[in-house]
Amino acid sequence: MPSKRLMSFWAFLDVCLLAAGAILIVFSELFRMPNLMINFTLNNGFLLGGLVTGIFFLITFVVSVGAVVQKNHNTTGLVMLNWLLVIDSLVVLVVGTIIWFFSLEQRNNYFKVYNSVSPETRIQIQDKFSCCGYFTQNDTVEIGGSFCTSQTFVDQLVNATDATFGRCVGPITASTDYTLNNIFTTIYGFMAVVISLFLATMCVIKRRQEEERFKRIDAKRGGRGFV
Repeated sequence: MPSKRLMSFWAFLDVCLLAAGAILIVFSELFRMPNLMINFTLNNGFLLGGLVTGIFFLITFVVSVGAVVQKNHNTTGLVMLNWLLVIDSLVVLVVGTIIWFFSLEQRNNYFKVYNSVSPETRIQIQDKFSCCGYFTQNDTVEIGGSFCTSQTFVDQLVNATDATFGRCVGPITASTDYTLNNIFTTIYGFMAVVISLFLATMCVIKRRQEEERFKRIDAKRGGRGFV
């Protein structure tokens, strides 16, 4: 058997993979709960991507348990585990990169989202950030709520030196940028767990193969061992 230190490190990384999968699944479902800015920031595609990644992690963990309990001479399960880890890394890369690319054009991307939500949601956002409209006072502004009470008030929100004064684009993208950055950074961070477990599994496979080779050599020598 490989050394206890190697197997302990491998088991630690495997548990980290399990925890990463659980975190992704829990938060993918948790973020579906009613929350004004979370619901505005994260679309179903983002949440589905997190859920799928978490499921892949959990499947990989289950396979890893079956692989590591196989007899020493059988490394087929560990090889299969490493192929699953390669797939996991690709899933992490795709999901994280999609979110990252989306975050690069937030002002325009969330203008489309702002246009697509209901008037009631726009009023809630305007009240939350004390702003009217997205880019200007006349684009998608909703009259109502506690802040944008009338068109006269909206027209007064003009600053000759700051075109975004009183507009929602600034506070909205500040909120979405914080959320998206934390999400894709966390997802990319899980890549370290996947790669580390891949390398640790390679070490376990190599160690098992070496031990089996020595056993065969020892058997040919009549079980006398080495001098």
